[in-house]
Amino acid sequence: MLQRLDQSCEVDLWSGREAIPREELLARVAGKQALVCLLTDTIDAAVLDAAGPSLKVVANVAVGYNNVDLASCRARGVVATNTPDVLTNACADFTWALILAVTRRLGEGERVVRAGRWAGWGLDYMLGMELRGKQLGIVGMGRIGRAVAAKAPAFGMRVAYTARRPVDVADAEHVPLDRLLAASDIVSLHCPMTDETRHLIDQKALLRMKRSAYLINTARGPVVDEAALAWALREGRMAGAALDVYEREPIVHPDLLPLENVLLIPHLASATTETRTAMADLAVSNALAVLAGRPALTPL
Repeated sequence: MLQRLDQSCEVDLWSGREAIPREELLARVAGKQALVCLLTDTIDAAVLDAAGPSLKVVANVAVGYNNVDLASCRARGVVATNTPDVLTNACADFTWALILAVTRRLGEGERVVRAGRWAGWGLDYMLGMELRGKQLGIVGMGRIGRAVAAKAPAFGMRVAYTARRPVDVADAEHVPLDRLLAASDIVSLHCPMTDETRHLIDQKALLRMKRSAYLINTARGPVVDEAALAWALREGRMAGAALDVYEREPIVHPDLLPLENVLLIPHLASATTETRTAMADLAVSNALAVLAGRPALTPL
């Protein structure tokens, strides 16, 4: 990625392991023509104004773009892009990894072994839930949601989904959210982060779910009210949850941390070498295309 950029541009690289501090971003973006950013970077009007009129493109290394103020970009004639498709399979595979891990209590079991508390095999020890014959409810039927649904038959699961409009997915039923929550054994979130989806899964929504149900979130953290989720898990109002994203990353709600029935993962859904490389490469291709006067490959 850097080699391609170096061949065409003068590159100002933030090499820190943590996200670039806000003041540092505002200072270093000044006069730049392209900005390749991560989902941890908030690209709003202040950043665009700090860059000035030379800025032509904001290339976000993510499929989600709630960190980029699209209206402000459009108002200033700045092209904004994302990196869809290249991470679909990795995220779908990871979603199923979370489903299997939480329903079979792998996180709990691994902690027991490491702590030296395992006393041996038992007929009724740490029982989980089988997937065959159960319903998978998918909230948001975009690229990743459809890829997750496509793998459900391999596990013997039927699929229901909620989306703004029906989509062509074999053997999947389009239902209202209330019905999906009430009937599904696993609810997997794949919707974008918008004002409408913020705290979509709140206490009221959680109370609609079966007590035996599991919640999976690989979408965006604020889609779930973490305080409400912690309450539901603690009070036995649901069987468990698996989270890859959080409301205030990298901070995790403290009430979730002591709970055994929640799997907490540090935002790894797209974290394969192949996928992250493809994401970075696509973002660079978008930036270079716009700088060369060509259309972006994946404009927003």
